[in-house]
This record gives sequence, structure tokens and C-alpha cells, in this order.
Amino acid sequence: MSDAKDNENKPEEEVVEAASTEATAASAAAPEEAASEEAASEEAASEEAAAEEAASAAAPEEAASEEAAPEEAAPEETAPVAGTDAPADASAATEAPAESGDAPNPAKFDKLEKAQEILKASAPAGGSNFRPQSRGGFHRGGPREVEDDGSFEKVVFINRCAKVVKGGRRFSFSALVVTGDKEGKVGFGFGKAKEVAECIKKASESSKRSMVPVKVTNNTIPHPVIGEHGGGRVLLRPASPGTGLIAGGGVRAVVEAAGIKDVLAKSMGSNNHANVVKATLNALAQLRTKEEIYALRGKRLPEKKAL
Repeated sequence: MSDAKDNENKPEEEVVEAASTEATAASAAAPEEAASEEAASEEAASEEAAAEEAASAAAPEEAASEEAAPEEAAPEETAPVAGTDAPADASAATEAPAESGDAPNPAKFDKLEKAQEILKASAPAGGSNFRPQSRGGFHRGGPREVEDDGSFEKVVFINRCAKVVKGGRRFSFSALVVTGDKEGKVGFGFGKAKEVAECIKKASESSKRSMVPVKVTNNTIPHPVIGEHGGGRVLLRPASPGTGLIAGGGVRAVVEAAGIKDVLAKSMGSNNHANVVKATLNALAQLRTKEEIYALRGKRLPEKKAL
């Protein structure tokens, strides 16, 4: 604002002189700026020419390197071709041991046969399916089945008795075994010994000597029956085909050994294994077929007519 006021107060001659001096200064600076621009353009042109010369000089070198690269790659490509015979030789070498390994070794088989013979000879007398003592006592594990010489044997219970003496405790074992042929004959046996295998052997022999016939009709029993022995009381009832053995413990062992496949059973007395087995045998001994009952009454069965 102060400059504008000063210019207004100055005379016209002084204003004209100042404007002329400014114009002359501007005209003097213009050539200098043009000269500097021309110098910058010349420098840029010289740099571009140098870059073009460098690129032209590097082009032959790159072409030479590209020509040399395929020549170096060619040996690498031919190398696997020359080495293809080696894997084939290796595969042939692996096949040769495999073929040689297929041939049986007679000495190895002889050793296996000898080991099997030793195991059979050292097996307990209870049979080939005899199982050793389980954890927690031999009599804790349910019935054990043994099939030998066409007969069916089932170990119902094994009891262990301990006698305390001065040097410690002495154990003895007793076994209850049920034997049958699954064709209408069944029996039980009781054996005692110092060893488990020996007591089972004694019980098995005793059960085979005491086998009795049982009346079986169409894989079940002919009529309901109740057997008793001591405190044991067992109810047996016939069942339709496909029902199976609805029984457990000693009752199941006896009816299964006798060859019965469908039956309903209920133990209504003591849980003592020996009494339950004897009560079941007593019930089976009471069974009579329809023919036997008609014969006792002096009657004949009506003849079945052909369909």
C-alpha cells in the first residue's frame, strides 16, 4: 500500500524512467536464460549419444554369450542320455536279489516245524484250545471251552484253595467240567489237584465216565420241567426255532453240551455252580418224549397223513 501511494505522489517522469529500467533488465536476463537452456540441451544430447554407443558396444557381447549358452546346455542334455544305462543296471541288480529271495529255505522250514512240534508236546492235557490263567485268579473269567476228539468240554468253574503253613501258603485247585457230544449225551465231573491243568484233566475224565442220555426234540426239549439238587432249582422251557440258548453259567454249559439249541432257562435257587449243574442234569433226566408217554398209557400215536 505504501509503494502504491509513493508511486502516486511521484511525478510522471520518474515513473516512466523506472519502467524503462525494469524493461532493460528483463531484456538483459533473457539471453542469459536462453544460453543456459541451450547448454542443458547440449549436455542431454551428449549423454544420450554416450548411452547409445554403450548399448551398441554391449550388443555383440550379449549375442556372443547367447550363442555360448546353448553350447553349454547341450552337454547337460546329453549327460542323462549317457547315464540311462546305469538305472537299468541298478534295476537288474535289484531284481536279481528279489528272484534269489523267492527260493524257499528248507532249513528255515525245518526249524519252524520243530518249534511247532515242541509247542504241541508241551501243551497242557486239557486240549489244544486250553487257555492259561488270566489276571485276577484262574476262576475269574467265565466258562472255558475245549473241543477234543469230537467231544465238547466246558470248564464251568475253577476254585483255588490256600492252606497256610509255616513257610507260607500252599495252593490247591478244583475244577468243575461239563462234557457232551452235542447229540443227546452230557455229563459233569469234578477234579482236584495241585496244578490247574491236572485238576481239569481229572474233571474231564470223570465227566466222560458219567455221561447220560438226554431227550432232545427238534433242537429243544419236549416239555417244561423243573430240576432240583440241594439248594439249586432250575426251570427249563421249550422254545421256538431261532430263539437260541436263553441261559447262563452252568445251565448254559449243560444244555449246550447236550446239543440243545433253543431253550428258555431260569435259575431260581442257589448260585452254587455245582448245585446249578446238578439241578440242570436232574431236569434233563426227567424229560420224556410223546412216544414214551403214549406207550406208558397204552395208546398209539395217530399216523401222519401225507400232504
